[in-house]
Amino acid sequence: MFKNLTVYRIGPDWTADARAIESALDKQRFVPCGATQQESSGWVEPRGEAHAPLVEVVDRQLFLKLKFEKRLLPGSVVKERVDEIAQQIEEQTGRKPGKKQTKELKEQALLELLPMAFTKRSALMVWIAPKERLLVVDAGSQGRADEVVALLVKALDGLAVSHLQTELSPASAMTGWLGTGEPPYNFVIDRECELKSPDEMKSVVRYARHPLDTEEVKQHITQGKVPTRVAMSWLDRVSFVLTESLQVKKLAFLDVVLEARDAGGKPSKDEAFDADAALATGELRRMIPDLIEALGGELAQLPGGPRVAEAPAAAASGKASSPNAPAPAGDTTPADTEAPW
Repeated sequence: MFKNLTVYRIGPDWTADARAIESALDKQRFVPCGATQQESSGWVEPRGEAHAPLVEVVDRQLFLKLKFEKRLLPGSVVKERVDEIAQQIEEQTGRKPGKKQTKELKEQALLELLPMAFTKRSALMVWIAPKERLLVVDAGSQGRADEVVALLVKALDGLAVSHLQTELSPASAMTGWLGTGEPPYNFVIDRECELKSPDEMKSVVRYARHPLDTEEVKQHITQGKVPTRVAMSWLDRVSFVLTESLQVKKLAFLDVVLEARDAGGKPSKDEAFDADAALATGELRRMIPDLIEALGGELAQLPGGPRVAEAPAAAASGKASSPNAPAPAGDTTPADTEAPW
């Protein structure tokens, strides 16, 4: 199931044709990192079975999966090798390498060490709801979600995607809910939140497993602290944490939903994928509109409004899917873990 949701709106002029998407993504299949390649990404089979389709269709919903591989090379290891080479040069020539030569030595060290580095793999699921014109990425960060969307926009002709925006910002809406103690219709405020002060002190208050309908929480709101994360549940069916950037995190389907799924006995692997996909999208296609309504409705986009229509610098140059040049050493930002299905 999905663990995180970053939601985008698909433009009205694009039609979700599974065969056309399959053909386009086939040109960008995942290929493991080469010996001197630090990162690689590409599309793989959502079911995890070799030679299965790259686009799965379940209950008229489309599922894609982007896989990442990264060589783990700590900056300290690279620095140690650069120092060794620099020491050898100094012993041979009697002078220390200059700034320009040191940069070249770093590139040399990377090329030497990358073939010996361990690799880490992860994957993200993408869901396309054609009727609702929604594209959802199971990414833990906005940046990673935008990278996935940029690769899709580059691969699929005519696809235009914009960030979902609402009339009320999540921070404003969450401030009202906590300040009044009144959650929006169909939702319940749960027992986790984070509040930050917008002043130079940047003070933070976090509550976990703690009631939020208290005078103490309201006092923090009155003093100007702004909610950045609030735990909520929808109709006792789905729980999640809403963030100030309109991301949904810690998504979980509650017992009443899971019991209905499991009533038919233990399914096969294929049946389990179909059942989980249908369950998740069936619930979320109802919850997402309610969440948008709770945030004042969707903000009308003017023609030519903000879109996620271009890849980031790395993806636009082709480095996101096939990075030939090594990335800066020491970049150990954790990749999003693969969502279980």
